[in-house]
Amino acid sequence: MSDRTNERLSVFKTYKLYVGGKFPRSESGRVYEVTDAKGKWLANAPLSSRKDARDAVVAARKAFGAWSGATAYNRGQVLYRVAEMLEGRRAQFVHEVADAEGLSKARAADQVEATIDRWVWYAGWTDKIAQVIGGGNPVAGPFFNLSSPEPTGVVAVLAPQKSSFLGLVSVLAPVIATGNTAIVIASERSPLPALSLGEVLATSDVPGGVVNLLSGRTAEIATPLAAHQDVNAIDLAGADEILAKELEIAAADNLKRVLRPHPVDDWSATPGIDRLTAFLETKTVWHPTGSLGASGSAY
Repeated sequence: MSDRTNERLSVFKTYKLYVGGKFPRSESGRVYEVTDAKGKWLANAPLSSRKDARDAVVAARKAFGAWSGATAYNRGQVLYRVAEMLEGRRAQFVHEVADAEGLSKARAADQVEATIDRWVWYAGWTDKIAQVIGGGNPVAGPFFNLSSPEPTGVVAVLAPQKSSFLGLVSVLAPVIATGNTAIVIASERSPLPALSLGEVLATSDVPGGVVNLLSGRTAEIATPLAAHQDVNAIDLAGADEILAKELEIAAADNLKRVLRPHPVDDWSATPGIDRLTAFLETKTVWHPTGSLGASGSAY
């Protein structure tokens, strides 16, 4: 049998969105070409529409109750499971990150390993952040007063444009670690690692709708999300100065929390807790003590 007979065509990967635990194509049927750092074609990625963005909000809101109601320890287990699954697919992500960011295989491997470690880092914080920023407050009177953090709700996240995987996870993981649900707009130029992450999330223990991944034109998708009345917060990490200002104005319509982009974010640095606390609210409960507390009433 000749060598030519043994030749076979490569099976190209079909990239899809990740919304509500499923893998839809864009409802518009549109795609756009994704190329590597040298302009070589890599794949066609879905070009998300405003309808896709609205569908993602519906999925995120539906998932919020159960995810925010899960124990912090359980959320930590789920995030750790994501790290486990990524470890098993390390070679795939090294290849995708190298192509996406024009890195050598060695540097791409460093990025992927740092990304896996980032999931583990945030997994360890899920059941500790409440002790750091919550607690009992001194009160002058026959009462005790407790403050505890609660998730903000549905968070729209604009992933960093130049760090397609480590930057993406650095803005996504703290959002869901604290009990929020997320709609993530992947890097417009390099969306493929983000879309592949959807496959990892689907085969981990992350409930459908907790994370929703969209690809396409950042401004086109972000604008309806910023103005959406059922989105509670937005992270502008992947927005340029002009787009960030426009989205801030749109977000003001229903008093969203807005995390502004930082011009010198170093995604390789060990993160603090700023992104964990960015999308948390503080609930304070007053309760009478002594004889007044017998009734069990709270304020």
